[in-house]
Amino acid sequence: MEKILIVDDEKEIRDLVEIYLKSEGYNTIKASDGEEALEIIERDKDIDLIVLDIMMPKISGIEVCLKIRKERELPIIMLSAKSEDMDKILGLNMGADDYLTKPFNPLELVARVKSQLRRFYKLNPRARTKGEEVEENIIIIDDLEINLETHEIFIDEREIKLTPTEFDILVLLSKSRGKVFSITNIYESVWNQEFMESDNTVMVHIRKVREKTEENPRKPRFIKTVWGVGYKIDK
Repeated sequence: MEKILIVDDEKEIRDLVEIYLKSEGYNTIKASDGEEALEIIERDKDIDLIVLDIMMPKISGIEVCLKIRKERELPIIMLSAKSEDMDKILGLNMGADDYLTKPFNPLELVARVKSQLRRFYKLNPRARTKGEEVEENIIIIDDLEINLETHEIFIDEREIKLTPTEFDILVLLSKSRGKVFSITNIYESVWNQEFMESDNTVMVHIRKVREKTEENPRKPRFIKTVWGVGYKIDK
């Protein structure tokens, strides 16, 4: 699992963030100031993301971010007690990928960590060994992202909730893009039962998948109808 460096001079913040990230399965390492953070980053090349406070003694988060950016491209989420737009703009201009103002909801931070890691490995699928492993479990079609391991689906970073059966149908079509699956093929592959000609179960589920994944289900971008034959995804 990904390793996340938590950098904050407040022990309570470090510990709180660690608890929530570990509950999601992430490995964590902590630093109490910028100098310690830079030392950790120098010796540990397996860090995947940094949660970085701006206002710290010795070296500020802005300076740390600048130094990291000279060597590494890993995602950085900045934390600050300041909420002024200029502070946010400064942090992002210095190389941060996201910004969260204290006090923050730990669940929101976790969501942003997940989002940044997905984006990083989507844009850099061969950047690191870990990225390659993640890529093997992810199907990407335009802005549609299917995680085969976690059964999560995202469209433009927005999570889409599908039932297990809807998920299986989408995966079946996505794994064999360009291939047309008949209703019989889909039913017997997903339900593992013999198809009955009068059964419209597949069509109902296809409609539900489209309603959840398409802006306009009548003009689908993903699951296309091949009239008289079946369905396919041809991206």
